[in-house]
Amino acid sequence: MLLKPQGGKSLAHTTGHLLLILLLTEARKTLDNVHSLCLDLTVKSQYGPGQPWCQVQGSVDTKPFFQFDSDSNKVRPLGFLGEEVNDTKAWTELSQMLGEAARELRMVLPVIKLDKKEMRGPPSLQVRLCCQREAEQCSGASLLFSLNGRTALLLDTMNITWTIIDPGATVIKEVWENNQELAEYFRKISVGDC
Repeated sequence: MLLKPQGGKSLAHTTGHLLLILLLTEARKTLDNVHSLCLDLTVKSQYGPGQPWCQVQGSVDTKPFFQFDSDSNKVRPLGFLGEEVNDTKAWTELSQMLGEAARELRMVLPVIKLDKKEMRGPPSLQVRLCCQREAEQCSGASLLFSLNGRTALLLDTMNITWTIIDPGATVIKEVWENNQELAEYFRKISVGDC
């Protein structure tokens, strides 16, 4: 079952609010009207004691503004941008939403089958979720998937177009491409309120 957030708020909704707050904060500093929000997630199928199974870093216009890990289950502000949005309602919701999104992504790890020669321990999934905002609207959104550090697939979530980067990811692409619910979930978390 795909993520059904409690309280009706999605990760995209929450990050969209954060992006709006950050853009308002930064608007007085820049004349550039194009902005980007990126979330870099790393999800591991197995982990040792004291090692989080999930880590996330968020950035706006390449400036890091928060970190999250599954051990603390808390969002930690980074730099001026993080301090600006710390203690807002959207910030509070972000911890829960990131935890839920990470659990959802972790559930796709068992589907991933890598060649024996590529296996170096349990699989890990890295996802770079980015959305761009221009002229007060979302102008682009994508998810870049890497498996065990190797870039594998790109999903343009504006039109749900999959691009195979690593031929070894063909089977994964076919499985995910045929799962409309999963594709729609990926679209919602990346486009949402960007």
